[in-house]
Amino acid sequence: MGKNVNEMSFLDHLEDLRWHLIRATGSVVLVGTFAFIFSRSIFKYIIFAPLDMSFPTYSFLCKASQFLGVDTSFCNEELPMIIQSRTMAGQFSADIWTSIFAGFIIAFPYVIYQMWKFISPGMRDNERKHSRGFIIISSLLFFTGVLFGYYIVCPLSINFLANYNISEVVDNQIDISSYIALVRSTALASGLVFELPIIIYFLTKVGLATPQGLKKYRKYALVIVLILSAIITPPDIASQIIVAIPILILYQVSIFISKIVLKNQKKKALKNG
Repeated sequence: MGKNVNEMSFLDHLEDLRWHLIRATGSVVLVGTFAFIFSRSIFKYIIFAPLDMSFPTYSFLCKASQFLGVDTSFCNEELPMIIQSRTMAGQFSADIWTSIFAGFIIAFPYVIYQMWKFISPGMRDNERKHSRGFIIISSLLFFTGVLFGYYIVCPLSINFLANYNISEVVDNQIDISSYIALVRSTALASGLVFELPIIIYFLTKVGLATPQGLKKYRKYALVIVLILSAIITPPDIASQIIVAIPILILYQVSIFISKIVLKNQKKKALKNG
């Protein structure tokens, strides 16, 4: 029989954490191995898909631009760039790292489950009961963020950077590691950003976040979001708004969640008092 969480020493907690991390890492490696086996399809249908101007995002934005009577690079026949590998191990490294990231993304629910298994013994029964949907909600938010990054942020960034030109004498011959890093980082970063409501939930539980504090710093959050949107998207208002709106909605949802957490805590305090 395992030890009660109150009877566990600091070293016992570290040992417990170590095994949860091992299981989480093992799941990433296992799924990553399968991703490596099918990596040719992953590269063809996912990684390199935004290079084709028939990509859904380009097609939608092209039709929208034509409807508004605006000239745009989204209607071009092809992107003015070439992907190439400049090092001996360039393609192999790209294959390995892409498989690892694919493993993490696909295995994310199990990784979150292992984190939950580690922190849940320290929670009260009623807290555990009200947090049963944690894994499902956090996974849905993460996958939604990944899709948002892949279908919105990634193609907007690729299209802008591929068409950006300081001189006609410069050709865009992009190294494969640079291109894949862009796809990976935008998808993964967006997935993690969409975890904001979950993060605020736990910060509120431990007293590090309050609805009043989140409202107070909302204007600063708005400025930060707009700056990030300007950095990762083309320099036009429409693209920046497309990226900024979901993040601002998540921030507002986080304030609402923080209110609910504090309300429940006050009810429990009155009941116990």
